[in-house]
Amino acid sequence: MRMEILAGPRARFGGPCLSSTLAGLALALLPLAASAQDAAPAFDHGDVAWMLTSTLLVLMMVVPGLALFYGGLVRAKNVLSVLSQVLVVFSLVLLLWVGYGYSVVFSEGNALFGSFTRFAFLQGFTPASVGNTPVAGLPDYLFVAFQSTFAGITTALIVGAFAERIRFRAVLLFSALWFTLGYLPMAHSVWGGGWLGAMGAIDFAGGTVVHINAGVAGLVAAWFVGKRLGYGHVALKPHNLPLTWLGAMLLWVGWFGFNAGSAAAADSVASLAFINTLLATAAAVLGWTLVEAVTKGHPSALGAASGAVAGLVGVTPACGTVGPLGAIVIGLVTGMLCVWGVTGLKRLLRADDTADVFGVHGVGGIVGALLTGVFSAQSLGGTKVDLDIAHQLWVQAVSVGFTVLWSAAVTALVLLVVRALVGLRVSEEAERTGLDISTHGESAYEA
Repeated sequence: MRMEILAGPRARFGGPCLSSTLAGLALALLPLAASAQDAAPAFDHGDVAWMLTSTLLVLMMVVPGLALFYGGLVRAKNVLSVLSQVLVVFSLVLLLWVGYGYSVVFSEGNALFGSFTRFAFLQGFTPASVGNTPVAGLPDYLFVAFQSTFAGITTALIVGAFAERIRFRAVLLFSALWFTLGYLPMAHSVWGGGWLGAMGAIDFAGGTVVHINAGVAGLVAAWFVGKRLGYGHVALKPHNLPLTWLGAMLLWVGWFGFNAGSAAAADSVASLAFINTLLATAAAVLGWTLVEAVTKGHPSALGAASGAVAGLVGVTPACGTVGPLGAIVIGLVTGMLCVWGVTGLKRLLRADDTADVFGVHGVGGIVGALLTGVFSAQSLGGTKVDLDIAHQLWVQAVSVGFTVLWSAAVTALVLLVVRALVGLRVSEEAERTGLDISTHGESAYEA
């Protein structure tokens, strides 16, 4: 019976009755399909996939990349303290970014600040919302997440300058205040509609906002906290150079998300930033190695790793607007000058900048920001048509000068507040014991 029914004319696959029924159903669903298509988010899935990947790459730059880089540079008794500071500071800033940071940077306001409440705690955003950020082609949450990693790594960079002698609670309070008064105004002024962006400053991925800003803050913080015990009298050597080398290589890999991801799309601009990040870094490694070989008589593994970071810093503001040849020149010059930044200039400044935050990020950021104004010109292989190099150099110099002054003033103010509230430096006994034991009650290595 069952077989006969299934074989009947009404049930036969492809029969006239079933065909007409399906056709009618399809016609009935057409308006619904069109409505669903109209309501679908307007974004390119390739762009979304690239930006998700870029966000993860920048996360890798910080933890573990930056943490390992700094961790290897300190002494064995302080390595866990540095790893902890980088991780906790980064985590703190991510939450502050969602709470009010994104709103301050990317909402309307004045030359330095947007609104603290416009997008506080991402109000008005939903998982499906698109078009409420400066990049209309991405889901709102994705753009917020990508930008949060920039805020996090900028603040975490400063940790390397005062490593091995600062109180943990001072690090956290400093980071929260500096993020609010140091990072957010710079990001708004360059990327969020503030005055430097309106003036025409070129900063594709953070030469001023990230590197000069953090580098100057690190220098001022190193002065305020003071020199480590024995600095200048005994050798305070890095305890694990392979750890630092590994951190530097993770930074290089992650930096492709930092630079190429700043295109906010999987397109030709991202490709340009990608190859420039590759070439500038390679040139900086060779430049640093050459200077060391000539001045010291031998190249070092630490120098090559530091050169890689210097090249990455130097090309960051330029990577989306200069050509490959310009990127190579920027990387080479930055790598060579940063050797002086961590040696001769460091001695002149009399700062115990533990991880050479200013010597690499400050000096490299300044060199890269200025040379961006030169090699972005189309006549020199860049993408800016009819760029007046002299005028652009002036604009870049103004942006550099303002960043230096703003970061120095804000950092000094914040450190005065932190010193008054919780103190800055651990006791002499705690410093001699090491922050791993005295602050965290644990040790990285068994005796």
